[in-house]
Amino acid sequence: MKDQEHQNGKSGFNRRDFLRGSGAAAAATALATAPQLAFAQAADDKKVVRDQTTITLNVNGGDHKVIVEPRTTLLEAIRYQLKLTGAKPVSPDGVAGAATVLVDGKAMNADTLLALECAGKKVRTVESLGGEKPDAVPAAFVHNDAQQCGFCTPGFVVAVRAFLNAHPQATEAEIRHGLNGNICRCGTYANVIQAAMEVVKGGSK
Repeated sequence: MKDQEHQNGKSGFNRRDFLRGSGAAAAATALATAPQLAFAQAADDKKVVRDQTTITLNVNGGDHKVIVEPRTTLLEAIRYQLKLTGAKPVSPDGVAGAATVLVDGKAMNADTLLALECAGKKVRTVESLGGEKPDAVPAAFVHNDAQQCGFCTPGFVVAVRAFLNAHPQATEAEIRHGLNGNICRCGTYANVIQAAMEVVKGGSK
């Protein structure tokens, strides 16, 4: 009865509304602070890296010491410390695919991976597919003129290699679908597909 009298009064305030509002505020505060508490707990449990640290990256079959910060990407580590410049910094969100590398055999974008995440994993860059006896994929790219300015080419080469490793008898349609994460601004897609199909058929060995 008293609550109703307060509600009908000038203030429009009642104790039930106050308790309901304070309960919602407490719940909101708990939700807001939960991630912070969880992060603090993780920091205590796992010793989160906050400053520069030295890690070992296994790249192209060899172990390499690199100095990284928590924000250092794999692309930055391999380009600027290991001097492997095949993977290109085209788009920070990885949409172009020009920074494609192999991580434990899977095609991944080095510009969206933290270097810290890759410690203990096997990384292969496009440089591992070259040399005196190049892999069939870059050889097929040359044979089919599957490059123009060449900026996107390393990413395509690695992506094709990864896809054909998983699908050695892929059809043209499957290859087109499998490479939809790579962009070529020069428009050499048709030649890239021809190169991939040549490898499927056993060419450029």
